[in-house]
Amino acid sequence: MTRSWKRLFTGIAATLTLAAGSTVSAAPAHAATPFAEIDPATAQQFTLDPVSSFDGQPKNSFDVYGEAIKAVEAGGAITRKDSNALLASGGWSTGTPGLCHDTGLSASLSPSGFCWKKGDDLSSSYNSEGGWTPQGVTGSYDAQPGGLVDGHTAFLASWHFSRDMHTSTPKPNEFARLSLVNADNGKITYDNLLLVEPTGSVADGNGNFRAVKGIHADGVVWYGNKVFVASGRWLQVYDLQHIWQVADTGREAVGITDGVSSARWSAYALPMIGKYRTTGADTEACVVRTGATPCLNSLSLDRTGQDGLVSAEYVRGGAGGRVIRWPLNYLTALPSTTDPSGRGVSHATRGFTSPVWDMQGATTNGTTWYMSGTCPTGVGGGSGDPVASYSCIHRALPNNAPNVYTTSPVYTQNLGYAPQTKRIWGLNERINTTTGSRVVFSITG
Repeated sequence: MTRSWKRLFTGIAATLTLAAGSTVSAAPAHAATPFAEIDPATAQQFTLDPVSSFDGQPKNSFDVYGEAIKAVEAGGAITRKDSNALLASGGWSTGTPGLCHDTGLSASLSPSGFCWKKGDDLSSSYNSEGGWTPQGVTGSYDAQPGGLVDGHTAFLASWHFSRDMHTSTPKPNEFARLSLVNADNGKITYDNLLLVEPTGSVADGNGNFRAVKGIHADGVVWYGNKVFVASGRWLQVYDLQHIWQVADTGREAVGITDGVSSARWSAYALPMIGKYRTTGADTEACVVRTGATPCLNSLSLDRTGQDGLVSAEYVRGGAGGRVIRWPLNYLTALPSTTDPSGRGVSHATRGFTSPVWDMQGATTNGTTWYMSGTCPTGVGGGSGDPVASYSCIHRALPNNAPNVYTTSPVYTQNLGYAPQTKRIWGLNERINTTTGSRVVFSITG
């Protein structure tokens, strides 16, 4: 979450430059409060509901968007691609292998990773021009049990675009995108996919699309061909078999005009195929810490037992955010449901209350839980940042108090776990328009 308003596998690891960091600390989180399991009966009250309001009528979002996607693809204004095609063709943007900035990660955890191209490293939402800010990270380690997608080592990162966030008239979350990264052979190339909402129907012949607005793209998980994007009460679903290459990359406009498609200077748009909400109505706000309408502020995947989607709540300036596990159906690559369509209401199966302050991410290796957030007093100094200390990654067993596992890059966000290599992945969002500060990192977990 942007602080201004919300307080590679082993095969490539050898080619990624390590950065020195602080040693692992045994300091407790802010208090010796346990990472406490929520009563299962309470956790099961948390739901994901795919029904939403369209033209004032409750409809299953997968039905509505599915029809709209057919209409757009039948219209001929876009060229349909998939993730394999993009990964095989090489990206429009080039990043840097290795950790190009100080990270604070303990050298004993063998840190590695990569950096974005300069423009994405330096981008800022604080000015009137606006900029993209990274939030979530996932990869082929989540997408497939073997850790590769069509033979590729790949990553996905979620970003939001905001402007004037340090003014009295901020303009948050105007657009959202995913960056699809090819990390084969120690090289970093990537394409940006603008997130869009499809509209229209085949019958009316009016297929079109518009930018997804008002989402922070807090978290992201790649599961099979599906991509989950979290933002507050919403869990949006995308399908990497439906990537739309647009005709005109020189337009700011988003959509199809006079038969010509564009996606705000991007070469690709990614249409939403469905969405879930944790609340009883589209307009109802989610609530952190208490009640039955949790907020989805980060995402990770847990392949222990039945596959599960893990969400976590961000509590600004405090603790008590909930970590919730939602069961997944590997056949549909969607949240499990008893609905015969495979696209119905899903109930959480497990939950925890976290004592980590300002929790930004949570993941597990099936036994130990790891959470990114604020460091306890006396830990996190030495970042060299004029206004911010390092973040910390905390670890805990269920119903035990967390300890600091390592300091981590300033404003560390989401975390994920790669079971194939037993490594934790994460990224940070820190805005630094002078030298940059953003990395995608990996450590032993």
